[in-house]
Amino acid sequence: MSACETGSEVDVAVVGAGPTGLMLANELAMRGVRVQILERRAEQSNITRAFAVHARTLELLDARGLAEEVLSCGFRVGEVAPIPGAAISLAAELTTPYPYILMVPQSGTEQVLAVRAQRLGVPIIRGAEVVGLEQDRDGVRLTLADGAGVRARYVVGCDGAHSAVRRLLGVDFVGKQYQTHIMLADVRLTRPPAERMFARMNAEGVVLVLPFGDGWYRAIAWDRRRENEPLTQPVTAAQIRDAFHRIAGVDFGLSEMRWSSRFLSERRQARHYRVGRVLLAGDAAHVHSPIGGQGMNTGIGDAMNLGWKLAVVVKGVLGGRAQESLLDSYESERHPVGADVLKMTDMLNQLVLGRSAIRRVLQRLVTRVILRFHRSRRAIAERLSGIAIGYARHSRTDDPRVGRRMPDIDCNGTRLYEVLRSGRFVLLTRGPGHGGDWPGVDQVNHCTAMQPAAVLVRPDGYVAWAARRTPTAAELAAVLTRWCGESWSGLSEGQPGYAVRDLGAGPDGKADGEPWVYHHMHVTSRVGDYGTTERS
Repeated sequence: MSACETGSEVDVAVVGAGPTGLMLANELAMRGVRVQILERRAEQSNITRAFAVHARTLELLDARGLAEEVLSCGFRVGEVAPIPGAAISLAAELTTPYPYILMVPQSGTEQVLAVRAQRLGVPIIRGAEVVGLEQDRDGVRLTLADGAGVRARYVVGCDGAHSAVRRLLGVDFVGKQYQTHIMLADVRLTRPPAERMFARMNAEGVVLVLPFGDGWYRAIAWDRRRENEPLTQPVTAAQIRDAFHRIAGVDFGLSEMRWSSRFLSERRQARHYRVGRVLLAGDAAHVHSPIGGQGMNTGIGDAMNLGWKLAVVVKGVLGGRAQESLLDSYESERHPVGADVLKMTDMLNQLVLGRSAIRRVLQRLVTRVILRFHRSRRAIAERLSGIAIGYARHSRTDDPRVGRRMPDIDCNGTRLYEVLRSGRFVLLTRGPGHGGDWPGVDQVNHCTAMQPAAVLVRPDGYVAWAARRTPTAAELAAVLTRWCGESWSGLSEGQPGYAVRDLGAGPDGKADGEPWVYHHMHVTSRVGDYGTTERS
């Protein structure tokens, strides 16, 4: 669709058709929000900078029924090595269905998300460059380079590190630029490495080699001899071959190069993720060193956090100040996550590419000592994989589990993350109950064993509320009213299932007016610490 066809008002305009923008648009569309994607590029890019899909991102994709499709596009790496010769086994340290890093070109992930967007009827307007932005009390008007205008109730900038939306908002992008320039190239190798993900490091720099298939590989080189060459200087096959020789000791029979580029790495974060009716997500909100493969994963996490909240606000489920607080929580939850990613990747960057050789040696010695301890290995694995990501509790009186990742658990023949594919909240309680014949109740089972006694799981797989003891009907009513609006004061004791107020068309595309439903699930796993699950 061309930009000139954008005349009607939409609920949300998403600027940028990368993984973050596509994921966010899908989250909104599955809830009946009228969403449109505006993409500056006229054609889908085949340039791939992101490769790593981490465990928590795969869990989030599983919660939308997309994990298997993404898994089919890549290969799995079961360990990470913060320094050479000191690998961490992810299977040994992570409690997740996905104890590995999935190596898949960003284009593969984008394709899976784009197909879902097409099925949901999300229009992607290509060649739509945003050059103007004005907002008022009721919405936002975007002006495109061809003079066309787009009116939306909300706008989300997912348009990358050089975000036009962020610039037009006047939001500071705080941070620094790394001095190292990275060489990228797609090359054909006649003698490829035996390792599926080849990585080597020495005093000359770092090289990574990742397979595309059909004999083509992505070469990534941090070459100290060429780290300050201008970004406009072409990368040659001879330079890649030379870097291979000096850093890896072999050139892998590099015979052909079809694409190359120099990449400038930065560490920056937007001072604010929300200004009125305009929000920022993905690289528009944060950029950092590519070491650790965090960028796309953090962006998808942004989209999952923001999507259901923005849908609630657009649909007017809560109303008043509660809606503003919910939308504000996107920044209060995700800004600290972005800051932590910047801190972690900066530390890894110094460990691998620091300019002081003495400092690098000392840091690596300390790292080797730290990695001897199981607790340290687990903490590093959980942080790199995103499993450790959590959000602050709303108040000191909240259960300690609030804001933490909810692991996947068996629920009477299905899994929690399969139930989450509806995009709804999921209420887990224990004890017998009734309600199978109540109108609007989608599924009722009896819970046999679970700690705590009740958990309300957010649509993005994090804990909204938890109680150590079985809650009364009045307590449940207060929780449901807080999160879902309307009054729930009519609940009776022992009821195990509740209809959720309509949020619009569901993920199956049904028309407005059909209720979104709480699933009250029978839990056959015992959940204690939310990092572990034991069979009961």
